[in-house]
Amino acid sequence: MTDTTPPTPTGERIAKVLSRAGVASRREAERMVEAGLVKVNGKVIDSPALNVTPKDRVVVDGKPLEAPEPARLWLYYKPEGLVTSESDEKGRQTVFESLPEDMPRVMSVGRLDLNSEGLLLLTNDGGLKRRLELPSTGWLRKYRVRVKGNPTDPDLELLRRGITIEGERFQPMEIKLDRHQGANAWLTVGLREGKNREIRRAMTHIGLTVNRLIRVSYGPFRLNEMRPGDVEEIKPRVLKDQLGMTDPAEDTPKPRGKGPVVKKPVSGPRGRGPADMSDPAKRERPDGGRTFKPSAKRPSGPRGAPSRTPR
Repeated sequence: MTDTTPPTPTGERIAKVLSRAGVASRREAERMVEAGLVKVNGKVIDSPALNVTPKDRVVVDGKPLEAPEPARLWLYYKPEGLVTSESDEKGRQTVFESLPEDMPRVMSVGRLDLNSEGLLLLTNDGGLKRRLELPSTGWLRKYRVRVKGNPTDPDLELLRRGITIEGERFQPMEIKLDRHQGANAWLTVGLREGKNREIRRAMTHIGLTVNRLIRVSYGPFRLNEMRPGDVEEIKPRVLKDQLGMTDPAEDTPKPRGKGPVVKKPVSGPRGRGPADMSDPAKRERPDGGRTFKPSAKRPSGPRGAPSRTPR
């Protein structure tokens, strides 16, 4: 009997290749193909349903596709007031407009909403981005949350068991009541899967209002002493240890002109100045440690970033 099963196409889908090369996310790459911005072997393609191999010549928006760099990962302290998207229809300042100019093109691992701040992972590799976003990764994400109100530990038990809001099920949260501070209270919240505005919606459900939210860790990666706008690259050896990845330094030269750590003061569109994070006269560490006095005013970042830390 003759086997009529069609052979499996060789290579990988064009959108996946573009994503791994750091051109765009897979979804954005598909839109670029549909817009006629991608050529394969001299021919404009109009459908992302195409597999390509390393032998194919791919051109994107008039530029030949370069060989993908080794996967890299950065920690970024996102200030409040920045949008986690490539562009914003309302003209608000984005995370990517606020990064150091010598950063390569990067994608965010997940998102932090406009009014949230703290640790945001950035990567140049679409495959690594998807891997870190998968619920099956199971990494705990911790947040320092300030709420208006005076909750007691039993008040939070409902969120520890898991709740359903407007038909959407939220998984159990790890919640610790740290302390009360005047009319507010500080909580430490841990999630293993993040949904849109999950913490804010959950707190509203039990009668609390979030007025500050800081992500302090994402799996093994922590904010530590970083300040708003700081960017730090994770060393290849750490990526290898934490993710089981091949150490790029062992078989691929490090790209020239890109050091392991980049720090840049970035501030957003609104606020009281860089020294004000929780109290007017002092700053409080997001991880709940000791308080410390504000340093001198930091200079504004490039690309027209306003000079005040957003609130």
